[in-house]
Amino acid sequence: MNGFVKILVLAALAAVAGCASYTWKSAVPEEYRTVSVPVFENRTNSAELGPIATQYTLREFQREGTFKIRRSGDAAIEIQAAIVKADRHAFTYDRAYGTRGRSYRYVVSAEVSVIDKKAGKVLVNNRKYTTETTFLSQGDLLTGQRNAAARIAQDLGRQIVDDLTAWSFDAK
Repeated sequence: MNGFVKILVLAALAAVAGCASYTWKSAVPEEYRTVSVPVFENRTNSAELGPIATQYTLREFQREGTFKIRRSGDAAIEIQAAIVKADRHAFTYDRAYGTRGRSYRYVVSAEVSVIDKKAGKVLVNNRKYTTETTFLSQGDLLTGQRNAAARIAQDLGRQIVDDLTAWSFDAK
């Protein structure tokens, strides 16, 4: 064997040996892999924001795959959340109409608690989440905001699920 082939074989063996201890298994203990997500409370004036955020959070749990969604009485973990603030601010204006906004920044804040239903303990109490997006109104402010709400809700759901899958259940 020439030197190049020997190096290639050694690199392949080292890679296989190094990967032997790696696993794609989740760090979440098996007994905590069921979750319930009651409808998020909406403390804002933005209609339907709570249910939309709940729907996207459930979708994110399904997409990520670590947790199985269950009813409240059958789940080990419960996510309780409230949408506490929703602000919309114009940041560009339509030249033809002076004060009418053309594009908007939409910022939503939520408080999320994670409840260990098995032990009856609060694991996370009112953690603050903020997410934002922009949208164009093009003369129809409500449609633009509704479309932005879906993007906001998707991002919020992803943040919640990412945090829960990274949670150290052993250190509770």
